[in-house]
Amino acid sequence: MDFLAVCEHIARDVAEAIDPLIGTPDAGRNIRMGADGTPTKHIDLVAEDCVLAHLAGHPLCKTLISEEAGKVAMEGEHGTIFLDPIDGTYNAVAGIPFYALSIAYAENGYMKQAFVRNLAGTETFTARAGEGAFLDGRRISVSRTASLDESALSVYGRKFDPGRAMQLGQKIRRWRLLGASALELCYTGCGRIDGFIDLRGTLRVTDAAAGILICTEAGGSVSDLDGDPLVFPDEVTIGRCMVATNGVMHRKVIEYLR
Repeated sequence: MDFLAVCEHIARDVAEAIDPLIGTPDAGRNIRMGADGTPTKHIDLVAEDCVLAHLAGHPLCKTLISEEAGKVAMEGEHGTIFLDPIDGTYNAVAGIPFYALSIAYAENGYMKQAFVRNLAGTETFTARAGEGAFLDGRRISVSRTASLDESALSVYGRKFDPGRAMQLGQKIRRWRLLGASALELCYTGCGRIDGFIDLRGTLRVTDAAAGILICTEAGGSVSDLDGDPLVFPDEVTIGRCMVATNGVMHRKVIEYLR
């Protein structure tokens, strides 16, 4: 079956399964330690189980890398899927309607397809490498904002070391912190914000893989803090910092972060 078509079925089932948990104490109950080294919440496990059940019946990849389960061998012949069953878990537990299912498909180290669904609604962002990015089937593109003084950026800084974030924050017009990396990358892709910067060093490949493809296919730029290509390992215990922008202001953002 088509990858994006399967993702659509998965998203519907995940949304239905987690709906009774949204905004409840039970959603945030710790079940175990996840493969990424952080506690797996009840709602994370319910969502991941839904995805694993689908992939068992539709072997789309040889390897699954998930935030909770880690690296899992699958029945497919080739390819890797990067999964975050709920990106923005805190938002989901708190009942804040900004959390997503993020699924990316890669072959030979290159992202080929991406699917991000806002599970609090029905908005779906998709991309295929070389074919553009889409929101609910309509082609999207990044903003054309060129001035930091006019920009709106989502910026995550280190809890006890906000220096870099504050320097940039004093220059930009609007500072947003929305709490779901995959969606923030997609929002950059469709021009709702002009960029997403994560300075914590904890962003994992499962958080970002799908959103990066959507952002870049929409015309955006993604790099590390020095402006170099961003490279993630194929596992979930190592995080990275990231700069994603509309491309027009990318170099300016890098300069301020320095």
